[in-house]
Amino acid sequence: MFNQNYKSTDKTVWQGRIDSESNFDAFRWHQWVETIDLRKDDLVPYTGKLGLAFIGFCCDEGVKRNKGRAGAAKGPSSIRKELANLPCRFTKDVHLFDAGDIFCENISLEESQSLLSKAVSKILSLNLFPIVLGGGHEVAFGHYNGILDYLKQTNDKPSIGIINFDAHFDLRPYPNGGSSGTMFRQIADICKEQELQYSYLCAGVQKHRNTVDLFKTADSLGATYILAREFVNSDNWHILEALDDFIKRQDHIYVTICSDVFSSAFAPGVSATQPLGIDPTKAVKFLNYILKSNKVISFDIAEVSPRFDQDNTTANLASALIFSMINALAQIQNLSL
Repeated sequence: MFNQNYKSTDKTVWQGRIDSESNFDAFRWHQWVETIDLRKDDLVPYTGKLGLAFIGFCCDEGVKRNKGRAGAAKGPSSIRKELANLPCRFTKDVHLFDAGDIFCENISLEESQSLLSKAVSKILSLNLFPIVLGGGHEVAFGHYNGILDYLKQTNDKPSIGIINFDAHFDLRPYPNGGSSGTMFRQIADICKEQELQYSYLCAGVQKHRNTVDLFKTADSLGATYILAREFVNSDNWHILEALDDFIKRQDHIYVTICSDVFSSAFAPGVSATQPLGIDPTKAVKFLNYILKSNKVISFDIAEVSPRFDQDNTTANLASALIFSMINALAQIQNLSL
């Protein structure tokens, strides 16, 4: 299933401050995370209350194809570093696993996306919630296919809604192959070929970052979108109503965050900075609202580029978003401290 482009994580990657070696209330994530190797045949499904597995996608070939600033391939390691010292604000019934990394080295983008698809499907089959660390936003194509492959084992026509926090639609045509700007067009074509419902909501869209044709494409595909300016100028109810209307039509929700949706004041280390991007505190509020639907099956965050980051600000933001998400899931199941 996997080749040399998949590597399990060395536990020494997870390091940080230790306040206590026995008091769980003083634990940090690096003391609680367990590593797993997806190549092993003796892995059995998780039987606890809430298990989550990180998988890195160390690739920015799609960003290069999209003529963006390369550097996001090192995003997973920088995010892990920030995750390591986060406090365990959940009970011992919540378990964190690190399932390793997919590398795009001496293989094509499409091959690396296929490997990610297999990894995501495997994680879901282990009854774990995947958290994919990008990498360029081309991560979304492999991630979606992994979810689809897993769900099709029990349902030929699964209903998967995509909620993408992003400044860009990423609905561009791809006559010369996919990139970090084409994934949701590629997914639309897969849905058409397999006679599946295509459900796509893009929140945080910037008019100055998308052509008129991309808006027309979104409309023709039946996509829903929320402009970045609506996060500033409208009340929360307008956005919550849009989310409600979208969520109620889905059986499963896949949430993906492109870090360039945020203002460059909060996320300088991305492939395409956004001076007028959204405030992450609002995104957290809406992310937690989406999670309360109990329909979210998987999550990723993309475009964290350490090469352009300042004081690890963007990686730190990514870790804060993941922290908020995991604690929201724990709270929903009454597993938070």
